[in-house]
Amino acid sequence: MLAQSYPLYLGNRAQAPNTALEVRDKFTGEVATRVAQANAEIMELAIAAATAAAEPMRRLPSYERQAILLHCARRLGERREELARIVCLEAGKPIRDARGEVGRMLDTFRIAAEESVRMGGEVVPLDTTPRARGFTGMWKRVPAGPCGFITPFNFPLNLVAHKVAPALAMGCPFVLKPASATPVSALAIGEILAETSLPEGAFSILPCSAEQARPLVEDDRLKLLSFTGSPEVGWDLKRRAGRKKVVLELGGNAAVVVDQDADLDDTVERIVVGAFTQSGQSCISVQRILVHESIYPRFREQLVESTRRIRHGNPADEATILGPLISEESARRLGAWIASAVRRGARVLCGGSREGAMMQATLLEAVPKDEPVCAQEAFGPVAVLSSFADFDSALRQVNDSVFGLQAGVFTRDLYRAQRAWDRLEVGGVIVGDVPSWRSDAMPYGGVKGSGLGREGVRFAMEEMSEIRMLAIRTP
Repeated sequence: MLAQSYPLYLGNRAQAPNTALEVRDKFTGEVATRVAQANAEIMELAIAAATAAAEPMRRLPSYERQAILLHCARRLGERREELARIVCLEAGKPIRDARGEVGRMLDTFRIAAEESVRMGGEVVPLDTTPRARGFTGMWKRVPAGPCGFITPFNFPLNLVAHKVAPALAMGCPFVLKPASATPVSALAIGEILAETSLPEGAFSILPCSAEQARPLVEDDRLKLLSFTGSPEVGWDLKRRAGRKKVVLELGGNAAVVVDQDADLDDTVERIVVGAFTQSGQSCISVQRILVHESIYPRFREQLVESTRRIRHGNPADEATILGPLISEESARRLGAWIASAVRRGARVLCGGSREGAMMQATLLEAVPKDEPVCAQEAFGPVAVLSSFADFDSALRQVNDSVFGLQAGVFTRDLYRAQRAWDRLEVGGVIVGDVPSWRSDAMPYGGVKGSGLGREGVRFAMEEMSEIRMLAIRTP
């Protein structure tokens, strides 16, 4: 299904200096294709090209940026099924979810096209003191300059789009390193970008090792680093990034609170989706489930029954809900976390076993709060149940985490929903649904250990820009 090999993109152009990077089918483990891999020389050329492209990109009129983004949305849409098959194969994502990701990617490019022509500024009142008499002020946003992007494996199309599309909309050239496990999706976007009239050097897409990507972090010619991935890596990158602006979208152990008035059928259905879609490999996958004690027994019974019905298997099968994890190593790590919790008294309600990279959908209860499967990011198909007696105590339990990305609250009480919004230490509160829900237009990002800054097209554009002030004195 995949081509025999894929080039990288250096300064808008496809180049194939080698076929050094193997890309495997995550279900069979077989090599599916090979991809060109960048070395230090190619990385240097890409950064130099992006630096040279900064001024031409800055001068590109907004209607031209919009036309480029609309071209991307149209051409990528024409290849919708091909792209879904690529994601299914290289990420191991069930084909139905892969199609959903393609749809979201197209939305992201369309939203960016809309935002590219309406990034405005503001008139600022300056005559607030006698010394500013006669002054008029206004500000606008200008592109920050060349950007470095590093993206993860779990949404190999849409998380690339969430960096690339806002950069194009804002007028920032970029160098992108996609995840080595899933580079083909990003290169498919590069193929479409190469069809456009972008200034020479405006984009480079370079599969490479972490070592070869160091200049994306440390080179001061790049004015912004945007990284999505693990907290351990992200905070280290920030430490090494020098003077450039850093945007980090990191991990979480997202919690959902189920209050006593929740609709159980609807809530169970949504939590199953939130916990086990794409094998739980999402920063906002449901990991901690807090349920009011009055409904806990019924809720647990329904959730376990629904979880046991999840179909595991080949992600290319239309009926598959749960595919493999990205690697057998990830499945082994998660299996060890489950075993550690069980040794300390946790109970496995369903699942808990694995075969190779395939891990069963797993529910646990009575898990000590300091166990990794509860306190750290599981990034796999496992969720932990517990009960609460008081709504405010449930909010405190949600906050008892080093992470703070998103939280879900199932309640019909408006005042409790507002209290959750006020008190939860997270980047986003989702009422009536799971924390795994996201619109591609909304501000998205975390607090505490979950990151810095915000994505979501308009908000990413703001991160990729600087405010430039103008003050005019009338004598």
